[in-house]
Amino acid sequence: MPSLSSPSLTLPKPNNKHLLPNKTKPSCLVQSILSLCSQGHLSQAVSSLDLLFRKGIRLPTKALALVVQHCGDTRSLRDGKWVHFYLRLTGFKRPPLLLANHLIGMYFKCGDEVNARKVFDKMLVRNLYSWNNMLSGYAKMKNLKEARSLFEKMTERDVVSWNTMVIGYAQSGDCDEALRFYRELRRSAFGLNEFSFAGVLTVCVKLKELGVVRQAHGQVLVAGFLSNVVLSSSLVDAYAKCGEMGDGRRLFDEMGVRDVLAWTTLVSGYAKWGDMRSAGELFDMMPEKNPVSWTSMISGYARNGLGHEALALFAKMMMFQVRPDQFTFSSCLCACASIASLKHGKQIHASLVRSHLRPNTIVLSSLIDMYSKCGNLGAARQVFKLLGDKQDTVLWNTMMSALAQHGHGIETLQMFEDMVGSGVKPVTTTFVVILNACSHSGLVLEGRRLFKSMTDDYGIVPNEEHYACLIDLLGRAGCFDELMNQLENMPCKAGDQVWNALLGVCRIHGNTELGRKVAEHLLELEPQSSAPYVLLSSIYAEEGRWELVEKVRRLMDERHVRKERAISWLEVGSRLHAFTVSDRLHPLKEEIYSVLKQLADQMEEDASLTNLEN
Repeated sequence: MPSLSSPSLTLPKPNNKHLLPNKTKPSCLVQSILSLCSQGHLSQAVSSLDLLFRKGIRLPTKALALVVQHCGDTRSLRDGKWVHFYLRLTGFKRPPLLLANHLIGMYFKCGDEVNARKVFDKMLVRNLYSWNNMLSGYAKMKNLKEARSLFEKMTERDVVSWNTMVIGYAQSGDCDEALRFYRELRRSAFGLNEFSFAGVLTVCVKLKELGVVRQAHGQVLVAGFLSNVVLSSSLVDAYAKCGEMGDGRRLFDEMGVRDVLAWTTLVSGYAKWGDMRSAGELFDMMPEKNPVSWTSMISGYARNGLGHEALALFAKMMMFQVRPDQFTFSSCLCACASIASLKHGKQIHASLVRSHLRPNTIVLSSLIDMYSKCGNLGAARQVFKLLGDKQDTVLWNTMMSALAQHGHGIETLQMFEDMVGSGVKPVTTTFVVILNACSHSGLVLEGRRLFKSMTDDYGIVPNEEHYACLIDLLGRAGCFDELMNQLENMPCKAGDQVWNALLGVCRIHGNTELGRKVAEHLLELEPQSSAPYVLLSSIYAEEGRWELVEKVRRLMDERHVRKERAISWLEVGSRLHAFTVSDRLHPLKEEIYSVLKQLADQMEEDASLTNLEN
């Protein structure tokens, strides 16, 4: 293809009067170029324009528009610029309306808003499509400032213009402006169409406000668009985001036509709120499943502590030869981490390699996290070491968190220095990881310094989570005076995170008086959390106040609060064994407790010998 940098060396300047008029152009050449485009040989088709140019032939306007459209659809900016240059060479310095509109669309699809605007500004004649084309381009690139400026200059608007602004603001997260434009559109004389509601339903999903969702539902119903599968699915999604699965299910059941998106939306909603039984029943009823449907179920199992079920479903997905995506692998790795199964984690890692997918940041961080939580910190380090691009903060945070969980506080701090030295800027989460590392490794001085550095050197204002880490750090070190001083001078109101940190400190140091006050306060803040009930019950039991112990237990029963039992996993001979405290369900329980007794007796004997020697 001729070089864009020196076109004059390749293409001699033709005499435009010798260009064949449209009706005498050889149709076979035109058809040949269009065939190359449709077959995916765009660069070859664009290069053929050189031959036509030398022969004094210009493609018909509609054919040129199709070539430009192919450039946009394939995001081929270089080819698109060459076609634009060809237009100027063949006498179209100011392309006609049809071509100009296609050029604008092509440049925006290729992410070049500057050249799109240049084409628009040079147009002698513009129609409403030209203006809407620019609006849509700016909105998709989230340049709402330019879109708004252009919108206000429009002497003529239609429902498409308004819809573009509503959807643009909704997708960029400015829900207030999206709703304002939507309300103005409703008051206008243009009327509403399906796309008008698409914008407002995007707002509903983002806001998660039930009142707004129900208003939108009523308006879609009155307008007669409830039969639109996409709109109905969006409403189901909005209800699910608000936690109103009953309303979402009723709407789903009333839908005359349901596509795979509608089914997957409801399955995902049930999974999000932990109702895996309903999600599973619905999943089994699906007439058609796609990779997103499978991944929604796998992710739901993983998030809700059902790692074995997640991996079993992944195996079934592979059996049906459904191709997993990045999110599928990430969810499976999380499932392996949740059950500490290194064997399954390695298998998922091998499947990822065989899939030839280039793992994104989420998958890579899940891989590091899985190896860490399965006890193989060396493999986690190796994954991080082999990363080519380490410019993403998430990857550094995950690796530092892995080191911190394994008690390598000094190495975590060294990695933080390496991260900053490599030009990666720490974010809010980074300091949560670092402060936790300092807390669990007893690095009080370093923790204090980093807490101060967060604001002084990086301009990050500490939030409640940072203060909770600081409280934990100071409390574990026994610095109670400093701890109380930090509590009193916090710029934000202490929430459940800070109070839970303080509760942990009281548990470690046996501070029953403060522990009682903290636990009683947490019962009001987090009535469904078992931690304050357990601590309060223990405090009352130690004091012999059994009537209050019974009262706390009754309160737990009334509020349906259950203490999660800790589980330990042990992999023996490629089989995973799970244990809980005082477990009597394992088939080898007699042998296990016999060995435990022998170990306990041996430890007591060793302790007695040590005391005698001392």
